[in-house]
Amino acid sequence: MMKKYRWGMIGLGDIATQFAAGFSNEASELYGVSARSFPKVQAFAEKHSIPHAYESTDAMLEDPQIDIVYIAVPNDLHHEFIMKALMAGKHVLCEKAITTSADELAEELALAKEKNLILEEAMTIFNMPVYARLKEEIDAGRLGKLKMIQAPFGSYKDPDPSNRFFNPDLGGGALLDIGTYAVSFARFFMTDTPEVTFSSMKPFSTGVDEQSVTILQNPADEMASVTLTFQAKMPKTGIVAFEEGYITVDEYPRADKAVIHFRDGTNEVIEAGDSSQALNYEIANMIKAIDGEIKGSIHLTTDVIDVLDQMQAFWEQQ
Repeated sequence: MMKKYRWGMIGLGDIATQFAAGFSNEASELYGVSARSFPKVQAFAEKHSIPHAYESTDAMLEDPQIDIVYIAVPNDLHHEFIMKALMAGKHVLCEKAITTSADELAEELALAKEKNLILEEAMTIFNMPVYARLKEEIDAGRLGKLKMIQAPFGSYKDPDPSNRFFNPDLGGGALLDIGTYAVSFARFFMTDTPEVTFSSMKPFSTGVDEQSVTILQNPADEMASVTLTFQAKMPKTGIVAFEEGYITVDEYPRADKAVIHFRDGTNEVIEAGDSSQALNYEIANMIKAIDGEIKGSIHLTTDVIDVLDQMQAFWEQQ
């Protein structure tokens, strides 16, 4: 019989709640949970039928029963917990954005390699089945050469300087929260690593990025525009344009459907997966990566974090 992996999770927020409430995977089980407040951890464990509530994250990481750690805490704490979990010999699936800099990610990946562990980012786009299906269509040559990508993401956040979205001390700003989706969308379809050729940003009163426009280009001359805002809602429709047609992906962070629009006027709907199972696709692919069945997507994540760094470098020169 195959070994059943045991997950321990850190954090009790919105995404952690989604992860626990919907957890469904035959090859693994949700075994334990930890966070800052033990009474809250106990209540969370009871609500979601998680067998072990740990008094501290250190106590959870010391438990030899835990194989994989899922990290769902504010962005500024990711690095510390990733390093602790890897040091403890655990595989790590961390929420996006995996880190706040390329240097941190390089340090984490070096440790994961040294310890022979898997580190992955919980980026829905790299795990939703519809993207794998689109890749098959593209690789079959049906759309010709990729030319241009549009990746918009706009959401309206209450302009309260104290909430995490606008708080610089909590890794706030549109870039780390929603920008990582838009850049990941662009990177998924590009055939080579992109570079930032231009980026312009308008800051919020707290100094974090409120909105920005960024142009990406790679050696294959594929280009992408990434448009982000925290003070206006925009449709999350990604557009991927090729010589022979274009793809539209509505609600692209958790898409289960896309439309290919061919140049001759015909359309084809591609459906795969189920939006409501987004986190379970991440869980399933994490297990496959640990078992060596798939490569995982950390190589794409690495490029994305590098782009986010380059964007911030442009902003510092403004």
